[in-house]
Amino acid sequence: MARMSRLAHAFQQRISPLLPGGRSSAAGCFTALSNQPALEAAVQDLRQQLQRAGQRGTADLALVFCSTAYASDLQRLLPLLRQAIPCREWIGCAGGGVVGTDSAGTPHELEHQPGISLSLFHLPGSALQLFHLEAGGLPDLDGSSQHWINWVGAQPDQAHSMLLFIDPGCPAINDLISGLDYAYPQAAKVGGIAGQHSASHGSLLLNDQVVDGAVGCLIGGAWRIEPVVAQGCRPIGPIYEVEKAERNVVQRLSDGSNHGTPVACLQTILESLDPQERELVRHSLFLGVAKNSFQLSSSEAPDASAFLVRNLIGVDPRTGSVAVGERLRAGQRVQFQLRDAEASRQEQRQLLSRQQQRQPEPLAALLFACLGRGEGLYGKPDGDVTACREHFAAVPVAGAFFNGEIGPVAGATHLHGYTASWGFLVPNSQPATTTTATAS
Repeated sequence: MARMSRLAHAFQQRISPLLPGGRSSAAGCFTALSNQPALEAAVQDLRQQLQRAGQRGTADLALVFCSTAYASDLQRLLPLLRQAIPCREWIGCAGGGVVGTDSAGTPHELEHQPGISLSLFHLPGSALQLFHLEAGGLPDLDGSSQHWINWVGAQPDQAHSMLLFIDPGCPAINDLISGLDYAYPQAAKVGGIAGQHSASHGSLLLNDQVVDGAVGCLIGGAWRIEPVVAQGCRPIGPIYEVEKAERNVVQRLSDGSNHGTPVACLQTILESLDPQERELVRHSLFLGVAKNSFQLSSSEAPDASAFLVRNLIGVDPRTGSVAVGERLRAGQRVQFQLRDAEASRQEQRQLLSRQQQRQPEPLAALLFACLGRGEGLYGKPDGDVTACREHFAAVPVAGAFFNGEIGPVAGATHLHGYTASWGFLVPNSQPATTTTATAS
C-alpha cells in the first residue's frame, strides 16, 4: 500500500429523502477511516469524510473500532464523536488493528498503527437493543433461561442477530457465550474479545462510556446479520474417534481397527505428507473437533461435519498424549488440521462465494479477525478484505483485529482463534442461515 497520511471513505447505499425528525427513510451505510495519530484530528477527519460523502440526518447505529494506540485517550473518543456526528446508538471496542475502506473505495486492514474505523447505519424498520454486562456474576447455566434474559435486560422476541464484544479481562468468557446462546438461541452471534492495553479502564465502547465486561447489540425487525466463519485450516489424515481422554488431554485415538496414541497417529500421517506439509506440522498443527461427532462415522468423508478448530497446547513424549484447547471425551470425532495462507484463502473464497449466492448485495460486511491473521498469515496486507471484495465488489467493509473471535459452528456459538468471523448485514426477508468452515 502506498504511504498514507490519511485514509478515508464514505460509502452509501440506496439513499433517499429524510423522514421528519432527521432520520433517513431508506437503508444506508456510510463508513470512514482515519489513521491520524491525534484523537481530535482523527475525529475531525472522520466527520469531514462523512460530510463530503453526503451523510445526512441521524443514523440509527454507529459501530466504532479503534486501535489500542488510542488507549490513553479512549474515554474521550465517544464524547467527541457524539458531539460531531448525529447517531442514536453507539457501540464498539478497541482492537489490535482496525478494518475500513479508503477514499478509493478499497478496504484495508490497518495493523500496528493508529486507526479509527467508523460505520454509520440507517436501518429503517430495525429493532436495536444495546446492553452492557458487568464482569462476574453470571447466572446459572443450569437454571432458567429467563434469568439470563433478565440479566441482559434485552428481550429475545424478534431478535435475529447479536453483535457481541467482550473485554479481555472478563472472566468465564466461554460460559458467558454459552449463556447468551441459552437465552437467545435464535440470534446469530458474531464479535470478539477486544484488544489489551495498559490503561486503567476497559476496552469496550457503549454510547458515551468506556466499560469492561461485555457489550452487545441485538438486531431485530427488518434487518439481520448472516455469519460466515472461516477457520483457516485444512484437514490431514483420517477422522479419529477419541478412545480415552481426561479433561483436555487426549490419550488414545482409533481409526477403525487401528489404535494408538495421538503422537503415534500423527507419525503415521506424516509419512503421507510432502516436505512442505511436514514443515507446517512443526508450527501450524491444530486439532479439529467434530461438534456432531456422535453422528459422524470415521468412514465418512471429512466434509461430512463442521469441525471446531482448537489449539494443540502440549505434547507428552513419554505417553504420546496431547493437550488440546477444548475438553474432550470418549466417543468424540477429531481430525488433525494444518493452517497456512493458501488453505485460508481457499476456504474463505469458498465460504464467501456461497454467501454471495444467497445474498449478493449486503448492506455491509463486518470482519472480526484474529490478530494472528493479517500480514502475519498472508505475507502481505489486506488478505481477508481482498477476498471479500472478490465476491462483493462494492460492499463497505469494517471491523477490527481481536484476541479471540466469536461466531457459530454447527449450530452453537464458539470462541475461536486464527479465525475470520464475518457478519453480513442483510434485509430480514428470510430465516437467517449460517455459513461455517467445514473440513474439506
